[in-house]
Amino acid sequence: MFRCGIAYPRCRWIVPLLLLFAIIFDIIAIAATYGWVEDEDAKSHYASMWEQCRGRNDHWKCASLMEFSWAQAVAALMIIGLLILIVAFILSCVALCCSLNMSLLPAIAVMLIIVVILQVIALIVYPVKFNEEIFEGNYFYTWAYGFGWGATILCLGCAILFFCLPRYEDELSGIAKKKYLYSSA
Repeated sequence: MFRCGIAYPRCRWIVPLLLLFAIIFDIIAIAATYGWVEDEDAKSHYASMWEQCRGRNDHWKCASLMEFSWAQAVAALMIIGLLILIVAFILSCVALCCSLNMSLLPAIAVMLIIVVILQVIALIVYPVKFNEEIFEGNYFYTWAYGFGWGATILCLGCAILFFCLPRYEDELSGIAKKKYLYSSA
């Protein structure tokens, strides 16, 4: 006999794991020294969240982007979002992994929505201001910038899960009868 159902108790471990991946993605995006943006044609200009560099081969002249207020705002928003995400991860481990504390889940969801708002603002301000003030041709937004969006999308998905999980307290604790989506006799 084949049965297919949803194993809710596994969500207790999977959701914090997704938040851990979001933290890793955020750290990669913030710490990347080689570029959020890269020149398309000559590979002679790239910029990260922290600095921009021009040159060729081994001769690069780098300047800090922290002279611009928009770059400071982007860095602050990304770092504040990361710090809130770390707190949400710790709370999710306490709420789901140590013991089942359903009252913390909506608070974690709100924290993740705040992270999403902060990081979406940062990830939109960066290309807009970069194009206004530094743009000199065609550019590609690279993997580091993509990791920032990846972390933001993971946070949004986890926020939705944290809003929905309190409805399934019995299933998460394992005391509810299993419901099968498909059963072949």
